[in-house]
Amino acid sequence: MEQELAYSFHLGSDKNKSKLAKKVAKENLSGTTSLANNAIQNAKDLSDVNKHNLRDYDNHKELIRTIYGTDDIVDDVKQVYLDEFEESRLEYNKKQTREDRKIKDYFKKVCKSQNDIACEIIIELGDMDFWNDKDKNTD
Repeated sequence: MEQELAYSFHLGSDKNKSKLAKKVAKENLSGTTSLANNAIQNAKDLSDVNKHNLRDYDNHKELIRTIYGTDDIVDDVKQVYLDEFEESRLEYNKKQTREDRKIKDYFKKVCKSQNDIACEIIIELGDMDFWNDKDKNTD
């Protein structure tokens, strides 16, 4: 008999920045929106993602296996910013004549901006027996 492998794939977006999302949040008692959003907008959100993904909140770290990177997503993302943008940051700074226009830390600069700093992609795998008793409508 052929065995099936169940999977779930989640890709982040910036739906919570839309006018509709802001309206929904304003009218919601919690002040939040239920629109799916895995776009990470600042360093605090990134830290919260790290705690959630590594199950720091429920002491079930043994259920998580990191296959790429470390157990510190914040440091991993900072390193990606260095790897990808440091050369451009240095070139940009060379062209600046005013000190106040130079970028000292690109990661911090993006965190302070209105832009997302990262986007989470989640791939969950499991055999069909594992997923049979799970509610498909629950996040």
